[in-house]
Amino acid sequence: MTSSASLHAMRTPLWLVGGIAGFALSIIPLAAVMAQDRFETPFTVEETGQGFATLQQAVDAIGDGEGTIVVASGNWRQCAVQSAGVITYKGAVPGEALLGGTACEGKALLVLRGRGARVEGMVLADVRVADGNGAGIRLEQGPLHVSQSWFRDSQQGILTVNGVDSELVVDKSTFTRLGTCENSAGCAHSIYAGDYGSVTITRSRFEQGRGGHYFKSRAARNVVVDNSFDDSRGRGTNYMIDLPNGGSGEIRDNWFVQGEDKENWSALIAIGAENPQYSADGLLIEGNDARLAPGLGRSPAFVADWTGDDLVIRGNSLGTGLKSYERR
Repeated sequence: MTSSASLHAMRTPLWLVGGIAGFALSIIPLAAVMAQDRFETPFTVEETGQGFATLQQAVDAIGDGEGTIVVASGNWRQCAVQSAGVITYKGAVPGEALLGGTACEGKALLVLRGRGARVEGMVLADVRVADGNGAGIRLEQGPLHVSQSWFRDSQQGILTVNGVDSELVVDKSTFTRLGTCENSAGCAHSIYAGDYGSVTITRSRFEQGRGGHYFKSRAARNVVVDNSFDDSRGRGTNYMIDLPNGGSGEIRDNWFVQGEDKENWSALIAIGAENPQYSADGLLIEGNDARLAPGLGRSPAFVADWTGDDLVIRGNSLGTGLKSYERR
């Protein structure tokens, strides 16, 4: 059983943990700080020192090249579409640079379809659109690496299209109060990846979901390692991990707590529930810790499997009521 004190500790966003002041000083060069002072604008292209009043202007200035946009501390109600180039979006001080409340193309705060992108130390929040898929990031093309970032209070955190030759990587990030099933287009999730080649989620936290799944991926390979899925304050949520197309990879060393308010409490991890087009042979599910929130008397499956493939399930610590495996 997890104590209330430990649950409170786990609710702290991961980007706040461990020497944030020193980290912030190490990632933002002096030239970028001086540029912000000189131009007094919220968005600075680090390589040139040029400042811009809008995020879209900074994106357009990089164009099909490569560059880093440093976002000043503050609550910027702006969004941008990246159609070319390789761009890093970086908070000047991790956790203090917020994009929120508006969606470009009716999709997301950042709509990414360039040659690649990185998002570091950002907060992306408060996005809602008519079709129920308002996201912090809409990934439409190219690889994306996200680190030290917080996605909160939107319909989706990260949403991708299909892109079988690409990858999504998320590390040390937090996903809070995301997801919804209040829409005719279907459910939204904290992270939803289409058939995007490979998805890797490490050292991140999912909490207080508001519908849908915490992590849903149709990718051929998924690596989910050293994360926490705290559903104790979730509302109307479903699976914590849903791999509806099957697929290879590993789900290892994660921490799970299933809460009371569920749309579907029958399983924590679902494999191949819709269209198992990729073999799940060898998919490793190992070293995880899973529990029910205090006071619950149900018996969900830790892993529910629709594929019949040769999953490798071993060394998991399961609390009272949880069944290790269920074939469906």
